[in-house]
Amino acid sequence: MKKFNFRKVLDGLTAASPVGSSGGGSGSGAGGSVHPGGTAGAAGTPREEIQETLTSDYFQICKTVRHGFPYLPTALAFDPVQKILAIGTRTGAIRILGRPGVDCYCQHESGAAVLQLQFLINEGALVSACADDALHLWNLRQKRPAILHSLKFNRERITYCHLPFQSKWLYVGTERGNTHIVNIESFILSGYVIMWNKAIELSTKTHPGPVVHLSDSPRDEGKLLIGYENGTIVFWDLRSKRADLRAYYDEAIHSVAWHHEGKQFMCSHSDGSLTLWNLKSPNRPFQTTIPHGKVQRDGKKPESCKPILKVEYKTCKNSEPFVIFSGGLSYDKPCRRPSLTIMHGKAITVLEMDHPIVDFLTLCETPYPNEFQEPYAVVVLLEKDLIVVDLTQSNFPIFENPYPIDIHESPVTCTEYFADCPPDLIPVLYSVGAKHKKQGYSNKEWPISGGAWNLGAQTYPEIIITGHADGSVKFWDASAITLQMLYKLKTSKVFEKQKVGEGKATAEIVEEDPFAVQMMYWCPESRIFCVAGVSAYVIVYRFSKHEINTEIASLEVRLQCEVEDIITPEPETNPPFPDASSQLPSLKSLSGSTNTVACEGTMKDSIPCLSVKARPVRMPPGYQADLVIQLVWVDGEPPQQITSLAVNSAYGLVAFGNCNGLAVVDFMQKTVLLSMGTLDLYGSSDPYQRQPRSPRKSRQFAAGLTELSDSPVSLELERCKSPTSDHVNGHCTSPTSQSCSSGKRLSSADVSRANRRGPGRPPFRKAQSAACMEISLPVTTEENRENSFSRSRSSSVSSIDRDSKEAITALYFMESFARKNDSAVSSCLWVGTGLGMVIILSLNLPASDDLRQSEPVVVSPSGTVLTLKGAVLTFACLDCMGTLTHQPYEVWRDPHSADDGDKTRKRKLVMHSPSSSQDMGDHQFAVICSEKQAKVFSLPSQTCLYVHNITETSFLLRADVVTLCNSVCLACFCANGHIMTLSLPSLRPLLDINYLPVTDMRIARTFCFTNEGQALYLSSPTEIQRLTYSQEMCDNLQDMLGDLFTPVETPEAQNRGFLKGLFGGSGQAFDREELFGEATAGKASRSLAQHIPGSGGIEGVRGAAGGVIGDLTRARIALDERGQKLGELDERTASMMASAEAFSKHAHEVMLKYKDKKWYQF
Repeated sequence: MKKFNFRKVLDGLTAASPVGSSGGGSGSGAGGSVHPGGTAGAAGTPREEIQETLTSDYFQICKTVRHGFPYLPTALAFDPVQKILAIGTRTGAIRILGRPGVDCYCQHESGAAVLQLQFLINEGALVSACADDALHLWNLRQKRPAILHSLKFNRERITYCHLPFQSKWLYVGTERGNTHIVNIESFILSGYVIMWNKAIELSTKTHPGPVVHLSDSPRDEGKLLIGYENGTIVFWDLRSKRADLRAYYDEAIHSVAWHHEGKQFMCSHSDGSLTLWNLKSPNRPFQTTIPHGKVQRDGKKPESCKPILKVEYKTCKNSEPFVIFSGGLSYDKPCRRPSLTIMHGKAITVLEMDHPIVDFLTLCETPYPNEFQEPYAVVVLLEKDLIVVDLTQSNFPIFENPYPIDIHESPVTCTEYFADCPPDLIPVLYSVGAKHKKQGYSNKEWPISGGAWNLGAQTYPEIIITGHADGSVKFWDASAITLQMLYKLKTSKVFEKQKVGEGKATAEIVEEDPFAVQMMYWCPESRIFCVAGVSAYVIVYRFSKHEINTEIASLEVRLQCEVEDIITPEPETNPPFPDASSQLPSLKSLSGSTNTVACEGTMKDSIPCLSVKARPVRMPPGYQADLVIQLVWVDGEPPQQITSLAVNSAYGLVAFGNCNGLAVVDFMQKTVLLSMGTLDLYGSSDPYQRQPRSPRKSRQFAAGLTELSDSPVSLELERCKSPTSDHVNGHCTSPTSQSCSSGKRLSSADVSRANRRGPGRPPFRKAQSAACMEISLPVTTEENRENSFSRSRSSSVSSIDRDSKEAITALYFMESFARKNDSAVSSCLWVGTGLGMVIILSLNLPASDDLRQSEPVVVSPSGTVLTLKGAVLTFACLDCMGTLTHQPYEVWRDPHSADDGDKTRKRKLVMHSPSSSQDMGDHQFAVICSEKQAKVFSLPSQTCLYVHNITETSFLLRADVVTLCNSVCLACFCANGHIMTLSLPSLRPLLDINYLPVTDMRIARTFCFTNEGQALYLSSPTEIQRLTYSQEMCDNLQDMLGDLFTPVETPEAQNRGFLKGLFGGSGQAFDREELFGEATAGKASRSLAQHIPGSGGIEGVRGAAGGVIGDLTRARIALDERGQKLGELDERTASMMASAEAFSKHAHEVMLKYKDKKWYQF
């Protein structure tokens, strides 16, 4: 436990250099900070010691669980005994699902697409075939599956695999038409190969194409059915190594399915036909149907349809068989959705799907292929969904899916994560969300019910909130590494629907998804929820358990930067800037667009982007809109998207900012308190030395420049720069220039407006260029989302290209010391900007709660300005003991409670939390983190106690002050992929791991930290990846994960009966070991495939390193190894005994031979 003495720290600061250095991480005052006064922090009064309990031993990063629908699925498999489902994807991932809570993610290192999956039924193992022609054997008997063996084919491409039930020999078909056989236990190729030219008739002149199907006969395991793409079917006798029969069809085969008796099989073809074949007469199919083809009047064959990609033929003891297939619809209906057809007797049911079908499987009561199958459900894997159809009911209802696979129902645009929130929230949200559940699901239990899962030791409640492109917000219960939908809120319901064709005439600034949620702010204690939308609006929601019918209150806010706030450089008085005319070629390529003035008469002014419903609206229980605040167009300029948002229930205020300035709204009185440009917030405390502006020079830049630069610097060289400009030594750097200024074309009206500016108001400085706004404005077009950070913004924010402004990037309400000479804390709003400036605003609230609804709230600048390097990301406040102080809040009460009609109930406010902070002492610590550095200030002295330069070559995307193990730290995620934690208040580095490369904007937009060492991000458009940076949780993770494999008895095969055993073929006598083993078949060519041993056993031990599970796993593997060695020893002993017996016998024979002979007879 390390102790820090403030007296020593402050003494060290007096000797420190006045400019922050790159050290400062040790807390010894290695770096100072420039303050508004220009001097380094001086030594203050001695403080008591603060004990920091967190050390680097408390931190470790590991992924915990992945939620959501597997992205780009390609393959499906089901274990009918263990009842677990596996899904393979195009990115080489495998998701294994069982009962709710059993959800496992594994990844092939190669990243090659998964072609096919095959369970070793009830063995706790899975075979995957990948597009890189490799087979892998996964061990599922551990909580984190790992690869035991791999086999890489070198000369042939894998097209189809088949593993018979209770067999250890895997059949592998290839693109060349050959069939190889692999021993599952050793993962070594057998020398037994079925070559394509041996399988087909010698008279056939063409290659049959790739193998598209392999299956052994249900009647005789010694017979293998091979389907080739061109329509050839070969029934191969494995014992005699020859074809028993061959069948030909003139349409390509897509799949084959057996009748359980093994006398018939069905094929699906590329012309939409199904053919039924009998082994006794293989010359032609005895039945051909085109289920969706129109019957021709003249008796001709029905017209062709789309290919039937897969067919399954399942028999029932007490009813007609089921024929289930995907595809096969007629071509004359091009707009029909993908469908699954179920034929049961004469009834044909077509189930239309919302997305294309990737694969489907019929779930049957028995794992034995030679018994009545008795199908009870169909699992259908779609491109973006997973559904299970109940076959036991005539209307084929679907099962209610217990997995959170609808995260991507609308694309996720932002996320928030809350750990250790009030325990009553989850049941309350679930109770209001349960009322919106859909009806009509099957009443049976979810059939994928394998595995085992328990709650584990982690018991605190967790909630994840996702904002979506259609304006919906979803609340999820994320406790104990599960995910369950609680409640869905549709924010678009407060607005009128846009009529088709009116898009061009309206004031919308976003063409697609005008309701997309851009930012969210939630106070769990007061249940106040606030969203900022992409169309420049903010909605404040209150939670109520009662339905109401009321009008929605709305406010409109003008928030536009005055033209006079643009500085115009003068080459004569400003030597560092070269003449502007020489910069024209490079500047036009960097600026992205030139300034244009809207035509007179069409200028939009004082109109919002969307229309709020004017009529009374029915609001169901849950979150109900209390106030809608919209930014409006100003002088033909669209409102800019919101870049920061904060709400405080105790104060009754909501604050939000964009690149133009800041607005503060009283949502209790429904009034706008403040709407001010960023420059005006400084008042007389502007820290910049500004130069007088020359209107004459302004006119010289009528060419419409947006940016001036020393030298044309390529974007590629500047990729390491932050998307927001950096404030360094009074100058600012953008992604395109080291020191820059801005000019704008001014009309005569602009000039006259500029002349009205008072003599004491300095001109505005360069703030953010077009490229600067990429991170600050998260929601853009899809193309921009995926672009690199240094690209310019889309046209929806084109006015940023024209005006370079200082965006508001962070807001924080707290009880704090607003000024240096304050003796007590007061209500404040901390404002952080894109240039690293921190402005403290004082909030003068009515003294008593009775006056809160009538007396005005006054917001005024305090004059305090602090500086950091880079855009400000987050604030936090620690009390004098170093404990995190939470923001003041109002304890929740139902605003529409029926039992209390008195509207003037007293509000219950909690101003200081935790309660130990009631006596705040005479000082506190303000923690401020920007995208480049973190600083801790002592208040009210405003002394910079600690500074840590987090990154020089990159920038932070997310920073949060979080609690861990009853202490507090600063967690940061950097654009270069590093995850870091710093101690508080001393800013010592505790963790720095290069963990997650930011491959696209989705990760940057959705990454967030929360308390107790948890974090999450969107790993794909459909999946949430959760991770932990807590060593304790890494240690306990094994206990929290579900078991994929549970000991289950394999059901016994039905009694075949005497006659069936006598005449039903000789399948039981078939010995694959004798046929495929090395002794009979010999060794396969070494160049054909390469065996790669996996690390499954070792990884299993590593993964189970913590607790009793680890000991048990190690013991089990040790026992397995011991058993293997004992087995080898036993075999060796038996061999030696046999050898000894042979030697003894031979010696005895020799002795008998020479027993009666004399010595001279030898």
